[in-house]
Amino acid sequence: MKSSLADEDFGASIASPVAAAGLVNASKRFGGTIALSHASFDLLPGEVLALLGENGAGKSTCVKLLAGVYRPDEGAVTIGGDPVEHWSPLEAQRRGIAVMHQHPGLFGDLTVFENIFVGHMPQRALGRIDYERMREEARALLDVVGLQCSPEDPLKELRTSEQQLVEIARALSVNAKVLIMDEPTAALSQREVERLFAVVADLKARQVAMMFVGHRMEEIYRIADRIAVLRDGHLIGVRQAAELDRDQAVQMMIGRPLKAIYPQWESKPGQEVLSVSGLSREGAFEDVSFNVRAGEIVGLGGLVGSGRTEIARVLFGIDQPTAGRIEMEGKAVAFADPPAAMAAGIAYVSEDRLGQSLVMDFPILDNASLPVIEKATMAGLVMRRQELALVEPHLKRLKLKFRSFDQPVKTLSGGNQQKVVLSKWLATQPRLLILDEPTQGIDVESKSEVHTMIAELAQQGLAIILISSELPELVSMCDRIVVLREGRMAGAFTREEADQEKVIRAATDAGGVIADKQPALASRDDATKADEAKAGWLKALLRRREVGLVGAMAAVVLPVMFLNPRMVSPENLTAIAMDAALLMIVAVAQMLVLLTRNIDLSVASVIGLSAYGAASFMHAHPDSSVLLGVGVACVVGLACGALNGLVVTLGRVPAIVVTLGTLSVFRGLNSLWAGGRQISADQVPQAWLDMTSARIAGIPAVILIALACLVVIGLILRHWPVGRELYAIGSNPDGAALIGIRRTALVLGAFMLAGLLAGFDGALWASRYATIDARVALGFELTVIASVVVGGVAIRGGAGTVLGVALGALTLLVIQNGLTLVRVDPLWLQGVYGLVILLAIGVDTIIGRRTHQGRRAR
Repeated sequence: MKSSLADEDFGASIASPVAAAGLVNASKRFGGTIALSHASFDLLPGEVLALLGENGAGKSTCVKLLAGVYRPDEGAVTIGGDPVEHWSPLEAQRRGIAVMHQHPGLFGDLTVFENIFVGHMPQRALGRIDYERMREEARALLDVVGLQCSPEDPLKELRTSEQQLVEIARALSVNAKVLIMDEPTAALSQREVERLFAVVADLKARQVAMMFVGHRMEEIYRIADRIAVLRDGHLIGVRQAAELDRDQAVQMMIGRPLKAIYPQWESKPGQEVLSVSGLSREGAFEDVSFNVRAGEIVGLGGLVGSGRTEIARVLFGIDQPTAGRIEMEGKAVAFADPPAAMAAGIAYVSEDRLGQSLVMDFPILDNASLPVIEKATMAGLVMRRQELALVEPHLKRLKLKFRSFDQPVKTLSGGNQQKVVLSKWLATQPRLLILDEPTQGIDVESKSEVHTMIAELAQQGLAIILISSELPELVSMCDRIVVLREGRMAGAFTREEADQEKVIRAATDAGGVIADKQPALASRDDATKADEAKAGWLKALLRRREVGLVGAMAAVVLPVMFLNPRMVSPENLTAIAMDAALLMIVAVAQMLVLLTRNIDLSVASVIGLSAYGAASFMHAHPDSSVLLGVGVACVVGLACGALNGLVVTLGRVPAIVVTLGTLSVFRGLNSLWAGGRQISADQVPQAWLDMTSARIAGIPAVILIALACLVVIGLILRHWPVGRELYAIGSNPDGAALIGIRRTALVLGAFMLAGLLAGFDGALWASRYATIDARVALGFELTVIASVVVGGVAIRGGAGTVLGVALGALTLLVIQNGLTLVRVDPLWLQGVYGLVILLAIGVDTIIGRRTHQGRRAR
């Protein structure tokens, strides 16, 4: 009898394992909107739960509740069957939950291996980052997900699909007990999807509990053990995947039967609209030929990176072909830019709706009317009635779900955002419509509506090119399919000939078609690769800002030296170095703030206030230690930095507004404190003046102090996790929050440390220049910002080096000194600084554009 009971208990434990994570009656509201209402489900070890629902059904809310980004208003998140409190992304990671978010929270300015481990970097003694271990483990993870790249590569140089694989590697790096995948395959090729599913199978065998959020039904039924369906924030039910057919799942999602995702229509192709012959773009695709007729849908198939999007970009005038011929209605055309293509009747819906197709902070109406805004303009003013007339019919046809035309487009679901993009281009009344992944990341009903609209447009005589990674979409929607592989045509099929097997075989198997022409795009011999590697190394070196700054200084010093040999005299070089030392300290302080995507315009006022405070203290207490005077300046600077940081972080006021105000406030306090008085060298003790003028091994102390500050800050930014997290915050603030980086604390800390350094610099300033009044460092903020920007710190945050900042400061002072020695009017100096800033930003823009083009060509 006991044996029988034991067997029953054992069987029960197998049937009902303890849930690794889950939701119990969880509800979440945003204002008056109910995003999720009393939802309950479990994630079981060794099982995949698929979460289905339309856009806006509550799927992302469930993901963010489990990830710790949100806390439930009612109910609870459970781990191991027990409800958790004080839930946050950090706590979720600590409990073994890894999340692959729909829009990857990655950091373009960091390397691949830093992206994998940021937020949980392995550490050595004294909390230093263990780079060797990170690189080694990153290589292993990249092999697991099948990404062929170096861990040292900057993430921004990878394609979108490759970045998604890095997101997968990051999720695996935490050795999670629970893995949540939110639309992980949206940007992946078929080959990469297969690799992901192999990883999922391995994780199931290791008893990892998983949740998969997706819209592609064929993927859902391949990977899921159970399916949970959400509709309008309510959990409709949880069923075994084997017991729920696709029609039932769709009916549960939308509340009614869906007749067909792909509409049935009779194709009646008319006259030829577009003809492409031997079209090529070096490094992207070669010898592509096809035509499109009115009322016809021609598909471009192939793996991600096969050249599909690159062809679309050439047809729309974004990129230029290197060979071949394009004809519109029998006439040869060449488009220098997108406006020329639009004038010829071509419209292009990009695959990247967030980055290229929409202005996320703009209202729906502004986005939808952007390409045709001139038609709604009278005397330079936009007429709202005409603007609505241009776009409203298309938005209604697509059944856009929205509150008002003034609603920001970022508040819409992915499917509704895509409808805005489509309506925007339909308003241009094109003859040829290029659709690049038009249904990527949208729900089943929206997908059906988009497919119906595409069919209707074709029936009305519009010529359409459809680029899609979804084989059922290509086979069901297209009259003809052109398949690409590695930049070359690998096959062409009519609607009657095409099936999924033929298309995927052509996309992945070169065959004789490509083999004959392979040498042009295939791998080169080892000697050529070695030469290219050397050339790449040299180009990378020449692109480094530090090398450019050294060259800029040489370009100033050499001609001035011939005009005035004093330029290289020991006295002049020492004076430049001492002035540069003071500028470098406060420039690196500004760098800390800029890294977090903020700015501190009050830095010069903080120097002035701190300098006067320190000088006043030493004047009033001449017998006190010099360190006390420095301490006074540091306390003043720290207080100013804390005030700036608190208003920016807790008050959520833009830093440029806050520090523009405190610039005047701190300068005003300094003026009131000074009351028109001046503290001169004979009013402070000699030890105070010796602090910066004294020499150690023949080097002025102020230079050594500055170097020590730069080394310490450089080590922190490079070798301690907090430093890399500062870069991550600036590179992607929202992504940093998703992985649990303490953004508010770190931004506040950056402002406070910047204030502390500015205060310390004020003390050195008071010692170096001796005579102090309320005008100290007046207007110095432009010089500081110029030094930082010229030194390579990105205004947008997330990029820059201490060495670059030091060289930027030195470059500006060399320019200033050179202009002075050749007797150029000092009034020109501010203009020169402004030109240098514009030049530096221009160089960054050009390099960034070339990097982006190189990434597309891969």
